[in-house]
Amino acid sequence: MLPLPESLRPSAERLFADRLGLAERFASMLAEQGPERGLIGPREVERLWGRHILNCALMADAIDPSARTLADIGSGAGLPGVVLAIARPDLTVTLVETMQRRATWLEEVDAELGLGLEVVRARAEDLHGVRSFDVVTARAVAALDKLARWTFPLVADGGELLAMKGGSAAEEVDKAGKALAKLGGIDPRIEQYGVGEVEVPTTVVQVRRRAQGTRKGETRG
Repeated sequence: MLPLPESLRPSAERLFADRLGLAERFASMLAEQGPERGLIGPREVERLWGRHILNCALMADAIDPSARTLADIGSGAGLPGVVLAIARPDLTVTLVETMQRRATWLEEVDAELGLGLEVVRARAEDLHGVRSFDVVTARAVAALDKLARWTFPLVADGGELLAMKGGSAAEEVDKAGKALAKLGGIDPRIEQYGVGEVEVPTTVVQVRRRAQGTRKGETRG
C-alpha cells in the first residue's frame, strides 16, 4: 500500500469522500506496477499522491454537476480518467487509449476496483461522428491547438473540454483561439484548482462547445 501523506489527507478526503479507499488501492497499483509497465517513471512513485492522483482529482471541481458522461483521451496510466471515475461515481467514464498495453492495464484496474469503466482502444479521431460526451478530458496529450482538433468533435453541444496544462496554458489558448472558434468552442478560460490546498494547484483550460441553435457570439445560461 502506498501511504497517503497526512498533509494531503484533508484534500483527499474532500475529493474522494467515502471512496478514498478506492483511490488508495489505485495509487498502490500504480506505484507497484506503473514503473515496470512503463506507465510512470520510477521517480514519480514518491510524489504519486501530490503531483498525480490529487492533481487529477482536483479536476472534479471543474466538472459541471449536471454532467453525466465523460471521455478521457489518451488515458494512459488512468490519469485523470480513473481518478475522476473514483471521485465522481455519478459519471459514466470512457477511457480512450491507443496503445494495447495501456488499454490492458486500464481494463485490469477496472476489474480490480469495480468502477464500471468503458475502455476503448482507439484514436480520438476514430470516434468523431460516432460518440459524444458531456465532458472530454486530457492530460499531457498535445498542445491545445492540436488537442482541440482531436477532442472537440467529441464534446456534446453545450458540453466542455477540460485540458490539464502547465505554465504554457495562456500561450496555448492564444495559439488555439482560431481552431477552437472554428470547432464551435466558446469562452476559453484558464482556471486553477486546489490553490492553498496543495503545493502545485491544477491548471485547467476549459472550453465550452456552443449549444446547438445558439448564434456565434452568444451563450446560453
